[in-house]
Amino acid sequence: MKLILDTNALAECCARLALAPYITVDTEFLREKTFWPRLCLVQIAGPEDELIIDPLAPGMDLSPLYELMANTSVLKVFHAARQDVEIFHHDGGVIPKPMFDTQVAAMVCGFGDSVGYDTLARKISKVHIDKSSRFSDWSVRPLSERQLKYAMQDVTHLRGVYEWLARELHKNRREAWLSEEMATLTDPKTYVTDPREAWLRIKTRGGNRRFLGVLREITAWRETEAQARDLPRNRVIRDEALLEIAAHPPHTLAEMGKLRSVTSGFADGKLGASLLAAIRLGLDVPEAELPPLPERDQNGPSLGGIVELLKVLLKIKCEEAGVASKLVASSADLERIATNDEADVPAMHGWRRELFGLAALDLKHGRLAIAMKGNKIVLAPLPG
Repeated sequence: MKLILDTNALAECCARLALAPYITVDTEFLREKTFWPRLCLVQIAGPEDELIIDPLAPGMDLSPLYELMANTSVLKVFHAARQDVEIFHHDGGVIPKPMFDTQVAAMVCGFGDSVGYDTLARKISKVHIDKSSRFSDWSVRPLSERQLKYAMQDVTHLRGVYEWLARELHKNRREAWLSEEMATLTDPKTYVTDPREAWLRIKTRGGNRRFLGVLREITAWRETEAQARDLPRNRVIRDEALLEIAAHPPHTLAEMGKLRSVTSGFADGKLGASLLAAIRLGLDVPEAELPPLPERDQNGPSLGGIVELLKVLLKIKCEEAGVASKLVASSADLERIATNDEADVPAMHGWRRELFGLAALDLKHGRLAIAMKGNKIVLAPLPG
C-alpha cells in the first residue's frame, strides 16, 4: 500500500495504472454538513498497485486522477458507484468510463437487492471485512494505520469480486444486461439535478394540482439555495415545512411566521422574502401548467389487486432468473404498469421487458394466470 501525498507521485502512479486492463476504485467522503460531498480519500488497486490518494494533502492537484478516470482503455470497477461518480463529476468534471459496478452485477447474478460489499467479499473472496472504521471522520489528519488499512481493503478484495462476477455474467450471457445499467451510471444527466424536479423526491399524501404547483416552486427554491450555500437541504428548510407551506400558502411574511413548522426568525431572516416570492410563483402558475396528479390518485384504489398480482409475478420471474427484483421494478413502477400499458418505466424496456414486462401485460389482460401446483406457485398461459 502506498500513500500518495503529492501531485508528482500521483501522476507517476496514474501513468502506470493507465496500462492496466482494469482498476478498482473507492472513495471516502463527508457530506453531513454540506450539499456537495467533500472528497477526503481515494483508494485504487490495479493488478500490482495498491494506493491511497489524499486529496486534502497540501498542494495536491487531482488532474492525473481525473485523466485516469477518463481513460477509456482502463475499466473502472466500483461497488455501488453512484456517489463516487457524483464526486468525480462535480469535482473533476469527469465520469469514469468504461465502468463496472459490482453491486449491480451481483443483483444481475442473483445476490439479492442492493447487496453489500462485505457480503460479496465474504461469499466470493472468503474474507471478512472489518467495518469498525466505517464511520470515521475522514477529514481529520493524520489518518491512523487502522483507517488506512480499512480504506485499502475496500479495493483490494474488490479485484477478486469483480473477476468472479465478470465470469458469471459471461457464462450466463448477461453482459448486455449490465451494459444497460452502466449506460445510466455513465450518463452525465444522471448526476445533474434539475431544481424544478426536486419536488418529486418529497413524499406527499393527497393534495391537489395547485398544492403540487406551489410545492414544485418552493422545493426548487430550496434546491437552488442549498446548492449555492453548499448546505444540506434540510438545513435550509425541512420537508415538513415545505409540505405545510404548499398546503397553506402564506401571502405575507407575518403569515409565514405563524405556520407551525416555520419559525418567525426564519420568516424575518434573509431567506424569508425569497421563499415568499417562490410561493407566489406557485400560486400564479396557470392551471394548464400545474403538475398532474400521480396516476394512482387519478385512478383511485380499484387497481390495488392488479398491483398485488404484479408483485407476485415479479417475485416469480426474478426467482426463476436469479435476478434481484429491486433491479427490475419498484412498487411505483408496478402501479404505473397497472394503470398504463405504455408506462415509461425501466421494466417496460430492454432486458427487463423480456424478463418481466411482457408477462406483466399478459397477466393484466388475462392471457396469463398465477396458479398453484402442489406447493408451488406457477404461471399458466391462458387461451385467447
